[in-house]
Amino acid sequence: MVSPRGLQGLSVLVGLALCVTMLGLGCAVELGQLGRQLRRPVGVLLALLGQFVAMPLVAFLLALIFALDEVAAVAVLLCGCCPGGNLSNLMSVLVDGDMTLSIIMTVSSTLLALLLMPLCLWLYSRPWIHTALVRLLPLGAVSLTLGSTLLPIGVGVLIRYRYPRAADLLVKVSLWSLLVTLVILFILTGTMLGPDLLAHIPASVYAIAVLMPLTGYALGYGLATLFRMPPHCRRTVSLETGCQNVQLCTAILKLTFPPQLVGGMYMFPLLYALFQAAEAGLFVLAYKVYGRDGPKQEMLGEEEDTDISYRKLKEEEVPDASYGTVTTEELGAAPTETAQTAL
Repeated sequence: MVSPRGLQGLSVLVGLALCVTMLGLGCAVELGQLGRQLRRPVGVLLALLGQFVAMPLVAFLLALIFALDEVAAVAVLLCGCCPGGNLSNLMSVLVDGDMTLSIIMTVSSTLLALLLMPLCLWLYSRPWIHTALVRLLPLGAVSLTLGSTLLPIGVGVLIRYRYPRAADLLVKVSLWSLLVTLVILFILTGTMLGPDLLAHIPASVYAIAVLMPLTGYALGYGLATLFRMPPHCRRTVSLETGCQNVQLCTAILKLTFPPQLVGGMYMFPLLYALFQAAEAGLFVLAYKVYGRDGPKQEMLGEEEDTDISYRKLKEEEVPDASYGTVTTEELGAAPTETAQTAL
């Protein structure tokens, strides 16, 4: 059994981890980027389709296909309805993705979750509506938890505006603390709820924890392809769609549901985090070995441009002869130089 003091300490750790993560996310946002997105909100649209259309539907279908009970189904649905997480920002760096797009998608999905996450939970929990746990589904508490995450994001945006160097440091701290926190949560939860906890989790739940992020990555890449985005943006959208904010899911499970009802399903978001990180790591490895195509060439060679691309880099980049760049003046000067040499 879990002692009340131990459960309270674990809940405090979850809350602090979520606060640090959201603070780091806010520190990665620049007001100029947000202004451009308001004029052409491609990133917001992709976040909406990926996080609140594709992923909740995937979670719902997997829960039905594997015939989960109401406790496991609620945990899976909660994870599927969560906004994007910071892990995608870290992984986007490793695959030479569009960091502006990654950050905008994460922030916008977090803001949209305030209304859309409770709506998705209410909609997709209909098959289990007559069970005790779903009747206790605290949609108001979910909204309150989501609302509390907006404050550290706002503070982070203010820090970025006033103290850019401090913001850069906080972004790095939040990204790496994310990985450390997930490991600590996994160890503490497994220890406090019993050494045989993992053995009592059904195999179907493990299967969903493997399939759900993998499906999200595939759907995200397909969605970006449908929008005819360049390769580095496709990789970014893929990671943004498959990576969920598991700290938020864990916080909601621990802070809003009675422990005796949820039981071992507290572990599902941590399992999801484990497999989403492992699969994203394989994605990064495959890109580094087989798919490295030069991010600078991607960005400079694309005819189509959006406000979420590296516009500044494209405007300021000096043509490099190593990429085979030949200017009009060089073409005109070549015959003259040849003639002079001949003389």
